[in-house]
This record gives sequence, C-alpha cells and structure tokens, in this order.
Amino acid sequence: MNPFQTKPHALVLATILSALLAATGSANAGTASQVQAPVKLGSAGTFALLSKTGITDVYASVITGDVGASPITGAAIGLTCGEIAAGILYTVDAAGPLPCSVTAATLLTAAVSDMETAYTDAAGRVRPDFTELGSGEIGGRTLVPGLYKWGTDVKISTDVKLAGGPNDVWIFQVSGGIHQASATRVTLTGGALAKNVFWQSAGAVSIGTTAHFEGVVLSKTLVAVKTGASVNGRLLAQTAVTLEKNTVSQPAP
Repeated sequence: MNPFQTKPHALVLATILSALLAATGSANAGTASQVQAPVKLGSAGTFALLSKTGITDVYASVITGDVGASPITGAAIGLTCGEIAAGILYTVDAAGPLPCSVTAATLLTAAVSDMETAYTDAAGRVRPDFTELGSGEIGGRTLVPGLYKWGTDVKISTDVKLAGGPNDVWIFQVSGGIHQASATRVTLTGGALAKNVFWQSAGAVSIGTTAHFEGVVLSKTLVAVKTGASVNGRLLAQTAVTLEKNTVSQPAP
C-alpha cells in the first residue's frame, strides 16, 4: 500500500478523535484556553438569598448574609428573625418577618436587576473550554477553572472537586437544570474560592438532602435546597427559593 495515499486518512482520523475528546472528555487533566473574569453581581452581591417570588422554609435554617425578595410582598418570606445569623432581611413592604425586616423597596429593585444582569452575563460568555462534558454528569470529576457549557441538565451524582487557586474562575452554563444527589459534596481545593464559582441555570436547581454545595447560583427559576443540605455561596433565583433546615453562608470576600 502506498504510504502517501494513507497519510491523509490518518490525519482525518486524528482530527475526528481530537474533536470527540474535546467535546466529551474528562476535565480532570484539562486546561482552560482562556481566563474568565468573575461575573459581576453588583448590589446582589451582599445577598445569601435573593428571590423574586418568595422564600419558603422548614424551621430551622441558619442564614449568613442578606436576604430579600422582590417584587413579591414581604409576607412571602417564610424565615424567622432568629434564623438570620448575620445580615439584613430586606422586604418591599412592612409585611415581612418582625421585628427584624427592613423595608427597602428601591434597594431590592436594584438588587434584582443586578441579579438578572449577572445571569445574562454568565449565560452570554462565549468560547467555552468544555462543551457537554460527561453528557451532563459531572460527579466523580475534578474540574479545572474555565467556562463549561451544557445543552442539557447537569447532574452531580457523586462528589465533585473544583481545583484551582484563589483567583481562578469557574462559570457553568446550563441550559437545563442542576441536580445534586443527596449526601454528595462539591468541594474546592488548592485555594479556590466559592465567590469565583458561578452556576448559571435556565432550569430548576435542586441540592439534595444533607449535600454540600459551593458557589453562586444564578437560576432563571426555582432553587430548592433539601433537608439538612448546606451551601457556601449565594442562591439568587428569578422565582422562588425553598429551604428545609439548611445552612446557607455567603462566601468569604
């Protein structure tokens, strides 16, 4: 066989294999092709919980960071004052939990607008480093910094690690929802910080019973945190946030 006839076929095969690996391969040993800037949260950046349609709660949760809902009435915030360990509970009217709620409709309008702007920013980042990684299943992986994109749901069925330094940024663009299984953990290693991890989700986000989650959630719809789960980050939802005896702590600055 003439080697000069087979060489182009080998090059074509290598190109196809490279493309397949880029689309579906593990991020365990990968590197990002570009450095991402953090998503700017603006005035939403002081909130541990921010919702447009209300916050429900099964007592008792522990929240560190500001809490607010707008444009829904303050009566739609189901937390009690004793569950706010640190931070301010803002409402659009005097119907919020007493005696701790602060009426601040203008502030909440700005925070919700900034939350929506942050969602658009995260969703609009281009040139992802990893596309359709694991067909949406990221459990068991160690993820390097970068921009990740899925056209499906994302599942965290087993523990996942984010490995990087204090200035590294992760942005996860999810066209579906995010579903973390019970008793699993998202952990940060190498000095990575939760404030630099952004989970943009067009669908509902669910964090399973006794699971632990890290990062800032920017959800177009519901964020549901199941019984006993903990979050080091922010839950910023364009519909509701539901809690069940949870600990939610805003990330270290």
